Amino acid sequence: MNFPGYDTVQVVPHDEHVLLATLNRPPVLNALNTQMGRDLFDLFSRLTADAGGVRCVVLTGAGKAFCAGGDLKERDGMTRAQWQAQHELFERAFVALLECPTPVVAAVNGPAFGGGFEMALCCDFLYAAASAKFALPEVKLGIMPGGCGTQNLARAVGERRAKELVLTGRAFTAQEALAWGAVNQVCAPDALLPDALATARAIADNAPLSVRQARKSIHYGLQVDLLTGYRFEIEAYNRLVDTEDRHEGVRAFNEKRKPDFQGR
Repeated sequence: MNFPGYDTVQVVPHDEHVLLATLNRPPVLNALNTQMGRDLFDLFSRLTADAGGVRCVVLTGAGKAFCAGGDLKERDGMTRAQWQAQHELFERAFVALLECPTPVVAAVNGPAFGGGFEMALCCDFLYAAASAKFALPEVKLGIMPGGCGTQNLARAVGERRAKELVLTGRAFTAQEALAWGAVNQVCAPDALLPDALATARAIADNAPLSVRQARKSIHYGLQVDLLTGYRFEIEAYNRLVDTEDRHEGVRAFNEKRKPDFQGR
């Protein structure tokens, strides 16, 4: 799949089925500006419309940071209308990431503050370098998280911990994030990207339609009661029964070989 040359996000194929997307404004710690909002919205909208051969994405940051949050220099002096117009663009980008049917793994290589942490939380799960730091410090600036942060963080770490972190705005470490359930794995800095890409590769080796349906079942099932979620799960399951990949998976198992999944 071909992507345009984005100004703020570098997009390169890692292999046939894994895409590496890198936030690329290192001089300002990859701060989220209007153009990055446009680029991210376009990237994840394209992946939603037609991912081509892409089966998993790893999202990371260039340089020393993942993303320092909103670019406050760009925002300085904005009118209310300008601020809200920009934020609506950010909202669209966050939702496009959150709803992207292709799994997205965040590889948090450094500070992930404010909108940067919210972006990581919109991914399906997170790996973090041991040196990474996290915070939602918006209350220190007279605003509050507005990139699904209050929702995703509470779902990850629980209501009481989320309230503590959001209402104080304090920073916390990768080890604390791991203990609380905000990240899946803490890695040595030089192992972060290889580990995240290896996990993406493991996901990409599985039946892509099965991965998408299972991801969707978890994502939406958590928003409803158990039995409604189970009914959603069965609907998702039944869509896989007559796929070519299901037949191929069973054949490969019985023939003791690796399956050749085609996403059909």
